[in-house]
Amino acid sequence: MASAIHDALGSEADNLLNYTCKAIPKESLHLPGPDFVDRVFVPSDRNLRVLGNLAWMFNAGRLAGTGYLSILPVDQGIEHSGGASFAKNPAYFDPENIVKLALDGGCNAVASTFGVLGMVARKYAHKIPFMVKINHNELLTYPNVANQIMFGKVEEAYNMGAAAIGATIYFGSDNSGRQIVEVAEAFYRAHELGMATVLWCYLRNNAFKTDKDYHVSADLTGQANHLGVTIEADIIKQKLPENNGGFKALNMGGSSYGKLDERMYTELSSDNPIDLCRYQLANCYMGRAGLINSGGASGKNDFAEAVRTAVVNKRAGGTGLISGRKAFQRPMAEGVKLLNAIQDVYLDKAITIA
Repeated sequence: MASAIHDALGSEADNLLNYTCKAIPKESLHLPGPDFVDRVFVPSDRNLRVLGNLAWMFNAGRLAGTGYLSILPVDQGIEHSGGASFAKNPAYFDPENIVKLALDGGCNAVASTFGVLGMVARKYAHKIPFMVKINHNELLTYPNVANQIMFGKVEEAYNMGAAAIGATIYFGSDNSGRQIVEVAEAFYRAHELGMATVLWCYLRNNAFKTDKDYHVSADLTGQANHLGVTIEADIIKQKLPENNGGFKALNMGGSSYGKLDERMYTELSSDNPIDLCRYQLANCYMGRAGLINSGGASGKNDFAEAVRTAVVNKRAGGTGLISGRKAFQRPMAEGVKLLNAIQDVYLDKAITIA
């Protein structure tokens, strides 16, 4: 194992690198590997063009042929506002630099908006798989609201040569019902046209913040994942879980929310980060739909945090990382270095499934 990975984990190194899952055994999972598309998706209802685009993504970049994915997502110009997102590095106001970072960083795909990818499609759509994000939460409505709305049509993504579309659903929000219907219809059309589908399975409700932030609880995010694969997302993007017991917390005080079984916490998970992530994966049809965790916001310890997230995801049985702000909110050479540090975790054969 590379010493840089061990060093990045610090005091957590032993707990994360040597942990054996005590809940869901690895033998129950459909794990990443060079034959992942053949083994998992060929028996499905996905057509030949979808299989081809999935295979293209899994065979691009530094992780080609491993069954793992490293994706650069840059839709923050809408989701977090252009100024707030790119002030640290104004070069990324230019869409071409976004695609260059993904290429130079050895990513399997680049995920961004209709505008960004459409502006450079003829130059790059054949060089790296495009993943077009079709809906967004715009931040100019006052006061701000959490509401994903469509920014274009699936056919636009197809016409620019995209390999996949991505979408977000804010599960738990007032608008989740409409978003589920819209995204399900979009995913159906994308599969018809031969594109893969990726769902940002995010939770959004002020009530989910009580004694802890249960937007990142394993049980609630796991259920969001399960809803995501129900509408045939091929890959699920989810935040790394930080706690558990969201259903329990929301049912305190006599309220009735969702359904739970104590075995979710006693038999299917534990307090270890790897078990929490594995519970998310179990809700992705035991790994038949790949689980990629998000890299999160940039901060003081980006490299260490990115490596930690990658180790947890890989050891849980996940499919990779999708990391944006940690990479593009710094000079391009450093962004490439960070993306490569993530990929090194998945290339390191000493880091195994727990």
